[in-house]
Amino acid sequence: MATSAILVPVMDVTLRVNGVEHVLDIEPRVTLLDALREYLGLTGTKKGCDQGACGACTVLVDGRRINACLTLAVMQPGRAITTIEGLAQGDVLHPLQRAFIDQDGFQCGYCTAGQIMSGVALIAEGHTRSDAEIREFMSGNICRCGAYPNILAAIKAAAGGSA
Repeated sequence: MATSAILVPVMDVTLRVNGVEHVLDIEPRVTLLDALREYLGLTGTKKGCDQGACGACTVLVDGRRINACLTLAVMQPGRAITTIEGLAQGDVLHPLQRAFIDQDGFQCGYCTAGQIMSGVALIAEGHTRSDAEIREFMSGNICRCGAYPNILAAIKAAAGGSA
């Protein structure tokens, strides 16, 4: 029995990632995560569960954190997408990236990009009033190594120790 391939038309999509516009010819079913990793070569954003449960794929879209595995790339034209690669200014790390190093906020490192991206948004949202608040607003990002105390310390340090 022969199987037939289903042809899915490609679309031109312009994504603004880390301040640079990219025109991609992609199928409409391509997730933002796959567009970043497979089409743009930005592999800092990790594919973890592919179901939105772990937070490894967290990126910022117009300053808000989202799970890149749960949104389609074709839904993002005109929006400012920031990945972990876009946080540093040249050789100068973002304050939260520096704090993760200083506080040893990672072990295996797989979740680190998503943790940092979520933490950047959390700080911008003002959710650093207490340890409990930080933990609650970071609850969508899982660390299998259990580096949570150091991640909390890094976020507090980058936020100015406000928790």
